[in-house]
Amino acid sequence: MAKPKIILGIETSCDETAASIGIKTDDGVQVLSNVVASSLEIQAKYGGVVPEQAAREQLKSIIPVVEEALRQAQCKPPEINAIAITQGPGLIGSLLVGVETAKTLATVWDKPLIPVNHLVGHFYANWITDQQTANSLQTTARQKAVSRSQSAVNSPSFPALGLLVSGGHTDLIFMKDHGKYEYIGGTRDDAAGECFDKCARLLGLPYPGGPAISKLAKNGNPKAFSLPRPMIDSGDFDFSFSGLKTAMANIVHSSQFIVHSGNKKKESINHELITNNLAASIEAAIVDVLVKKTITAAKKYKVEQIIVAGGVAANQKLSETMARAAKLNSLSLFIPPPSLCTDNAAMIVSAAFYNPQAVDPLTLQANPSLSLSHN
Repeated sequence: MAKPKIILGIETSCDETAASIGIKTDDGVQVLSNVVASSLEIQAKYGGVVPEQAAREQLKSIIPVVEEALRQAQCKPPEINAIAITQGPGLIGSLLVGVETAKTLATVWDKPLIPVNHLVGHFYANWITDQQTANSLQTTARQKAVSRSQSAVNSPSFPALGLLVSGGHTDLIFMKDHGKYEYIGGTRDDAAGECFDKCARLLGLPYPGGPAISKLAKNGNPKAFSLPRPMIDSGDFDFSFSGLKTAMANIVHSSQFIVHSGNKKKESINHELITNNLAASIEAAIVDVLVKKTITAAKKYKVEQIIVAGGVAANQKLSETMARAAKLNSLSLFIPPPSLCTDNAAMIVSAAFYNPQAVDPLTLQANPSLSLSHN
């Protein structure tokens, strides 16, 4: 197929229903619209995503979301050159909503259909250069730190070291070129985002846990509790966060924090301070491991650029700590604005522009088990 100029992207791997339209420029990808409908408030009532509930909400939202993306972009179906769709990984019910919709639109509109690995898609948020459209006008301390580490480089180039860090994945890849990468390590149990969520639940904080912990951590002392840094010096590039969660659980259930006895609850006098300190200590432990492993991998593979992606990449402590480490080691760092770290369709559009391998719409199947380790 000829290189597409305008792509409609659809993303439904978890509880978000997203559609985006983008165009390719010489510098990267410009986003014309990026619409996301989330069932987060519904999922929060259950303390996590309920797959069947998420899929039902997506069935209601998918067509309105696509229509709104077209409206915002002032684009009509004949102007679309291709459709990009998240094939996997993710929740099978959610994936089916997006995949079957994309297959139908590609067939009816007679457009090429480009499948995208959701995990790879996260990295391509870093090739979106029109950050104003991506709702990132705010100049936060986080973005200032990352911008300084980029040394005026507009978009990533190769070779590069990629860190994907999200609720379900913590992976490191050596990126040689578009579509060519080597998987070098990943989590053996809990992902970093999963650890945040489980620790937040232990603290009685709402879902999602990462933002809740980060908010409390701003008023806490990260050195107040001596928490482990699992596998930080293991000599490989794998991760493990289950031990950190267990260490945190032991503290929560000890007399240092809170004691449960039947229906009665005795709280420490300094409960709020201890909670803030524990949140700060948890965040620092996770960030220390992520940064140390990433910088070590970048040195081993002799790259000059680090690309961070995924929902946890929105964590300010992580971005600022990684930026300092990158600057210290003369590395350029790329992290998307927070609005592009979480699941969205703009990243799927971007990935499709750089990896435009179209397939027969009638044969494409959702694959909830796709990974980065099988390139």
